[in-house]
Amino acid sequence: SRRKWGKAARTPKGYDVIEAVIEAFDNENRDKVKESNAGKRNTESLWPVHQIAWQRSRYVYDMFYTYRRISREVYDYCIKFKIADAALIAKWKKPGYEKLCSTYVINPSNYKFGTTSICRVPLTDRSEMQKSAQDPTTGCLGCASGKDAGHKNIFGNKYGQNLAAVQIAREKRMEAIKIRKEQQQKVYDDTSKAGLYEHATATLAQSADPGAGDSETDDSSDEDDYGPSPTAGVWAGSTKLEAESENIINSDEDDNFSKENGKRESGGFDAGENRNLKKSRIE
Repeated sequence: SRRKWGKAARTPKGYDVIEAVIEAFDNENRDKVKESNAGKRNTESLWPVHQIAWQRSRYVYDMFYTYRRISREVYDYCIKFKIADAALIAKWKKPGYEKLCSTYVINPSNYKFGTTSICRVPLTDRSEMQKSAQDPTTGCLGCASGKDAGHKNIFGNKYGQNLAAVQIAREKRMEAIKIRKEQQQKVYDDTSKAGLYEHATATLAQSADPGAGDSETDDSSDEDDYGPSPTAGVWAGSTKLEAESENIINSDEDDNFSKENGKRESGGFDAGENRNLKKSRIE
């Protein structure tokens, strides 16, 4: 439970869906604060703090708005107790700010000549020397919106991963393993009396899907990713899981794009949809 003004607050029903990941963020943040700053610039030593805060807010935002895995009550709880940054989330809902790394980088008073951070400049508009430039406060490589305007992983490390998509990918993988085990058990039950188990399992393995042949005995690079999510394993530890999570994100973006185009072609939103749209923007 979270504490505020010395009082323990009871977590709402359904909070357990995100609790392990939130605890991982707390532990990670605590470890980074304790780390030595030797050999780092003053601002660079704070990058992990900014990045973990961004990733935690993004995780809560996606679990509620994108994947609908948590309730409004759980979402409001996260906002109330500062688990997620309400101001940053409000910006993500606006066109052009969908991947914004921090509200700090768009405040002209924080930069010379009344401009914004280099990370807000689309990659297509940067010179070759500026391609790898990072914001000195957050370490962001580029959070501009649009095709090829910014990086998919805006920090270029594990804190830039979309953990909501990683969690969904892991759940799908575990469900596939569960189904395969049930199929193997059924084959064993049906054939054990006839002594045909070995032949049947070999046939089943040959007919399995290309990606389904790997089980919980996968190589070590996937073992941590696809096992029951330990606190230290909430991040994608292999390129395989990260690629699967990227596919989930891309499919969601394609679905949203298709829906918006369909509504435009059919004459726009009806009155009920306009009311819902206005309501979602207020929220």
